Amino acid sequence: MQKRKLGNQGLQVSAIGLGCMGMSFSYYPFPEKEDAINLIRKAVEQGVNFFDTAEVYGPYVNEELVGEALEPYKDKVIIATKFGFNIQDGKSIGVNSKPEQIRKAVEGSLKRLRVDVIDLLYQHRVDPNVPIEDVAGTVKDLIKEGKVKYFGLSEAGAQTIRRAHAIQPVSALQSEYSLWTRQHEKEIIPTIEELGIGLVAYSPLGKGFLTGKIDANTKFQQGDFRNTLPRFTEDARKSNQALLDLIDEYAKAKNGTPAQIALAWVLAQKPWIVPIPGTTKLHRLKENIGAATIEFTTEELKQIEEVSSHIKIEGGRYPEALEKTTGL
Repeated sequence: MQKRKLGNQGLQVSAIGLGCMGMSFSYYPFPEKEDAINLIRKAVEQGVNFFDTAEVYGPYVNEELVGEALEPYKDKVIIATKFGFNIQDGKSIGVNSKPEQIRKAVEGSLKRLRVDVIDLLYQHRVDPNVPIEDVAGTVKDLIKEGKVKYFGLSEAGAQTIRRAHAIQPVSALQSEYSLWTRQHEKEIIPTIEELGIGLVAYSPLGKGFLTGKIDANTKFQQGDFRNTLPRFTEDARKSNQALLDLIDEYAKAKNGTPAQIALAWVLAQKPWIVPIPGTTKLHRLKENIGAATIEFTTEELKQIEEVSSHIKIEGGRYPEALEKTTGL
């Protein structure tokens, strides 16, 4: 698989990564542990070298899973993880990016991931109570100490990114980006392009919707967090079918699948954008990786832009209270 640069500090990863969260967090039902380990290892064999996790996924169990799965390959892969939450009694209870908390999180992540250094360390969500300069300064020290290689932010606003980058160069911003989540194009993407920061696009398949496998009649299992999302109400799914129709049209023309078209579109936007779709199924993993071979002409991209600009996406991506924690 082709590689892409994330930032100007030397970080290079496979053009498509693997988001591991859903293997043990948010998307019920979860696969058996051995099946998840096998899937992650199959991803390496297929050319994926970029894997995403976080201490809060579980909490902790996702990092443990990723650490065990990738231990035989740890010199060949890039593992990204995140800090930034208070975790008590197995639950996340709000953001916390105090320097001592960052250090505590890093020590835990190093053990769970079974590595000597964290390749890419993100602040998971902006902490309004801790100056971003203190966060960036702490990560800068961790880099000097050899515990972290590269610094990242997640769902941060433009000014926060600038302030952090001035203290410790940011290699990657991880934020939601897909054909139906494009608000970052207005200010965030131009800012990181100016600063030479890469974008890691999470939920590039719209939490499954853009695969075409979800419709108005789909029932999510109890515990699946899509049950709480405004964009996944029955009425919203019915309304948002118009975007799927557009994607399906190009899937037929390109002899691909809707998922491959959605991922290929993300890849086509900038050479420094890396999508990290998640899956628990081997055939979906192979399908997602296949998106890297699909290319659009300039005219096709203009057509997609023109048609999609007239499609109104129904429903917010998160409930209002959760959206406020994104730091934008």
